[in-house]
Amino acid sequence: MKNYGFVKVAAGIVPVSVADPFANITQLEKKIAEAARAGVRVLVFPELSITGYTCGDLFNKPLLIEQAEQALASLLKKTVKSDIIFLVGLPVSAGAVLLNAAAVCYRGRILGVIPKSYLPNYREFQEARWFTSALEWKGTFVNLAGQMAPAGTDLLFQAGGFKFGVEICEDLWGVIPPSCQACLQGADIIFNLSASNALVGKYDYVHNLVIQQSARCMSGYVYASCGFGESTTDVVFGSNALISENGHLLAASKRFEREGQLVCAEIDVERLRYERQVNSTFRGACAQEVAIPYQTIESGQPVRGMSHLERVISSTPFVPCSQTLEKHCEEIFNIQVTGLATRLVNAHIQTVTVGISGGLDSTLALLVCAKTFDKLGISRKQIIGVTMPGFGTTDRTYKNAQALMKNLGITRREISIQAACKQHFKDIGHPIDKKDVTYENTQARERTQILMDVANQTGGIVVGTGDLSELALGWCTYNGDHMAMYGVNGGVPKTLVRSLVGWVAKTQTNAPTRRVLEDVLDTPISPELLPAVDGKMAQKTEDLVGPYELHDFFLYYFLRHGFGPEKIFFLAKHAFKNQFSAVEIKKWLKVFFRRFFTQQFKRSCLPDGPKVGSVGLSPRGDWRMPSDVSVHAWQKELEAL
Repeated sequence: MKNYGFVKVAAGIVPVSVADPFANITQLEKKIAEAARAGVRVLVFPELSITGYTCGDLFNKPLLIEQAEQALASLLKKTVKSDIIFLVGLPVSAGAVLLNAAAVCYRGRILGVIPKSYLPNYREFQEARWFTSALEWKGTFVNLAGQMAPAGTDLLFQAGGFKFGVEICEDLWGVIPPSCQACLQGADIIFNLSASNALVGKYDYVHNLVIQQSARCMSGYVYASCGFGESTTDVVFGSNALISENGHLLAASKRFEREGQLVCAEIDVERLRYERQVNSTFRGACAQEVAIPYQTIESGQPVRGMSHLERVISSTPFVPCSQTLEKHCEEIFNIQVTGLATRLVNAHIQTVTVGISGGLDSTLALLVCAKTFDKLGISRKQIIGVTMPGFGTTDRTYKNAQALMKNLGITRREISIQAACKQHFKDIGHPIDKKDVTYENTQARERTQILMDVANQTGGIVVGTGDLSELALGWCTYNGDHMAMYGVNGGVPKTLVRSLVGWVAKTQTNAPTRRVLEDVLDTPISPELLPAVDGKMAQKTEDLVGPYELHDFFLYYFLRHGFGPEKIFFLAKHAFKNQFSAVEIKKWLKVFFRRFFTQQFKRSCLPDGPKVGSVGLSPRGDWRMPSDVSVHAWQKELEAL
């Protein structure tokens, strides 16, 4: 069983008895056992969790230091058979100095000790009164709990399938946190033992700090801060635990809870490593960092397989959650509008031609054109909307196309392609009743020729309507709808096209236009190239190439994160478990890879168009692939599923 790059980690918060190490390890042991039962691989506790953070001048008393060491020794004995790495904080005596340190423990062994680098000594903090900074201490080993353990800030730990580093509380607040160096040295995840007290507004700051550091380091970041029992005298602690992955918060604790908490999440280490691999800025920083390599300590923890995920995997990765959807759509729409406006201004053009079919893509393209012309102060009458009924055009799409153009106040033209296509069939000797690829593509190319010639007549450009999903699958006719002078939808996947049209309908239009847009949204996706049957569409695109929801999911994880078929299949089964069977997912995944690899030649000569998100297929930007590359390796992995 594989783990597909996922590792389950946790931040544990326990009620603390200040200056009572043996009472504290009882709580720690319970939480370790709970985490082990939950399948956690690495668990981090708060800063000085064995003694409590607020011991004050008691840190100068030998008895407390001795009790902390003995308590750790007892905890190690009790967890010798537990297959979980845990990190606890305690004061560590190192000759004449005392270190505020984290002990990394596994199966009764202390794998390493990491002392705190930055000791806050301002306002309510007085750590320099008792502890020595790791920046001043030059040791490499400590004698702790009867073991000689490696110590220092230059330690990394190899766990089951990943590598991690450690920093303590204020270290994260430093100008250059130790976690930066640790990640450049190869740490996939950072664990932070913290004791940050609660102040109004401070939680949001820490919350953002953790998320931003995980983004900056392209890492996982697991943060555990003190909770109930630490609050004393003038300070209160709020039980904060946060788990973030490359700028995205995965899990967080409840605040100000009296009981202990275990906050778990599955971090995708494979995803993080791919991000680092393709990011030249990160690679360049790594190259400068390897001059003084860190020591990697092997834990001996085995890799554990994973049959299912607790982590939420969205079935629509291109479409954000409902809370941010409107803001997201507004941003994308403005990018499309600004891109087209810039092209028109720089080319000194005040007219565009766009083919209007009554479908989703052409509807979005027309809405972008209308907004662009408003932005530039040009009359919408300078937008030439051309509807071109063919052999498969239905009344529903025809009427929607006409109504939309009328409601938006653009110039309307209707040019039937039937006579021209029949003449073309006659010219090339193609039977009109042979409804094959020639029959279909003739219509697409005839429509494109009309649009190009109308644009020439009016001194304008053709605005393309094809979207990112169609480009990924090659679901477009070469030198037909594949071509335009500017493609406003080229960076927008089909699932997002739907959201954008819905957003415009809700926020940007009057009631009559809204009703048309709602019907467009309710219309099945179709090229309408085969004659209608009893007035209804004879073709539905998703019956032929598969559900766009699945293909957009495949596209996102293949391009954005570099995953192969096996992991994409694993994630898709999780995301679509209530929607598609494993057999259906595998069927369409095979279609996706076959079409994606064989249709690169169409993507190699795309018209310009705005990139709107993190995934793009422009040969001038995100994606460069030989047109004749082999798909064999991906097909082989697919067949093994």
